[in-house]
Parts: sequence; C-alpha cells; structure tokens
Amino acid sequence: MNPSSAKERRAFILRQLEQLGEVSVTDLSNTTGISEVTIRKDLTILQARHLLLRTRGGAMRKPVENLNEDTTIAKKRMFNVREKERIGEAAAKMINDGDVIMLDSGTTTLEVARHLGRFHNLRILTNSMHIATELLNYKQFDVVLLGGNVRVNSQSTVGPLALSVLHNFSRYKLFLGVDSFSLENGISTPNLEEALLNQLMIQQAEKVIAVFDSSKFNKRSYVHVADVQEIDCIITDRAIPVGMSAKLRALGIEVKTV
Repeated sequence: MNPSSAKERRAFILRQLEQLGEVSVTDLSNTTGISEVTIRKDLTILQARHLLLRTRGGAMRKPVENLNEDTTIAKKRMFNVREKERIGEAAAKMINDGDVIMLDSGTTTLEVARHLGRFHNLRILTNSMHIATELLNYKQFDVVLLGGNVRVNSQSTVGPLALSVLHNFSRYKLFLGVDSFSLENGISTPNLEEALLNQLMIQQAEKVIAVFDSSKFNKRSYVHVADVQEIDCIITDRAIPVGMSAKLRALGIEVKTV
C-alpha cells in the first residue's frame, strides 16, 4: 500500500488508528513504503489538528476527554512525548548555577529534571517521587523531597505535612506542571490536594514558569489553581492556539514556544 499524496497518507493513518487504537511509526512505514521521517511529520501535523495523540514511537487514537479525571502518571507519559522533551530542555535554559528551583510533579517537569546535567550547584525542591528518583542520577545537587501523603495516580506528596514543609522555603524558581489552562479560568486540576499545594508553591515562588504542551490550552478542570496573572512565563510547543501568544504577552506574560 503506497498512498499517492500526503492527504491520502494521513487519511490512511487515521483509519488505522480507528481500527487499531494505536500505531507505530515503524509499522506505518513498512505498510505504506513511506520513510519513517515522513511518517513522523504526518503524525506531528495530525496532532496539531487535534486528530490523534503522539506516543513514544507512534501515536494513539485521541480518547474522549474527561478533564475531571485524575489520570495516572504512567498514562500521561505516553502523550506528546517529543513536545515535553523540548519543553523540558527549554525550561532548563532558564536556570542558572546556584539557583533554588521547585519542580512540581508531572511528566513535563520530569523532562526539566532530565536536562540538568550541565549544572554544578542547584538546590532542588520537589513533591514528585519520580523526579526525586531521576535526580539521584546527579551527585552534585541538594535535593529536598516534600513529605506528606503519597498520591497513587501522580506518585507525588500532598496534604498537611507537604504544606507544612513547603512553608519553610521561598524565593525559588517554580516550574509548574499544568493539567488545564484557559485565559478566562487560568490553571485548573482534577485534584483538590494538588491544587492546594500548587497554590502555596506559587505564593512563595520568586518566579512562576508554567511548562505544558499545547493540548492543555482552552480547557478547564475541576479545581482552580491560579489566575493567569500569577504566571510569569509559559513554555509550550508551537501548536499553541492561534492568537494565544499575543493575548498572553499583552497580559505581561513571557511566552516561549519550542
């Protein structure tokens, strides 16, 4: 099978997703006779049109979205993998040696942690067990894992103990993960305990840098976290909705797209 045009090729990919639920770049390349580079470009374009979700090595059918669902971190790690990697790399460029930084729990903030190898002297706070484990790869950092109750879905710490420990720290650069974002409603999340901890993180931060891919825009979840004006910078991918960057910059928010 060798589609004669990009339109036919992308239609074939969508039909495969409808039938199978998930496809790999390698299988699509073998089936169509088209190079893996071209298939990856097709998947990127289809994702920008919100017709599928990218996964590591392929794509999956876009599920019916429930913004109030508390999705597990294992599932989140399957989505928009390349975008998160690029966002994490760009976020790390906003860090200087000697900084105190806070890494909120999430798959995009995990990518920030994976791009810290060039630094020699950082103090890092986090409520994410995944991020704390990742930071064990570095021997040169002072790492604090906030205590508290462990949430199974996010594998992060929350609750009164986490809030109590966080009260001891301030004036850090906060890299904040985001579940849902809109100009009207700001940042929101499905979980109340995560929201309360995020609110204190923002309150005590010197700079708030929100890191999230473009699929989170123009959405609202169950619990309000923060208004748009509480964010200093947003780092996202180039599929950000048309006109959104200009609106954010008009509010005084720095926007970086990767």
